[in-house]
Amino acid sequence: MITVKFFASLKAIAEREEDHIEIENSISMDQLSDIISKTSPKMGDIIRDKKVMISVNQEMADSDTIIHDGDEVAFLPPFSGGS
Repeated sequence: MITVKFFASLKAIAEREEDHIEIENSISMDQLSDIISKTSPKMGDIIRDKKVMISVNQEMADSDTIIHDGDEVAFLPPFSGGS
């Protein structure tokens, strides 16, 4: 099982803060976005279009990262700011 967390404005888009997804084998980020799309099509599109920052096990990741059973995946909206 993997834990998927949605932060900030993505919580409203996904309509949840956290999800738990059973996987039998390691999966790609594209496969995870397909799974998420089943319950939240808009969130799946955002992931596929690379409009989010991705963290796997609290380390920054990208769309090529492979997700394993037991991993925690977090999606964060892009940040901007500074002075």
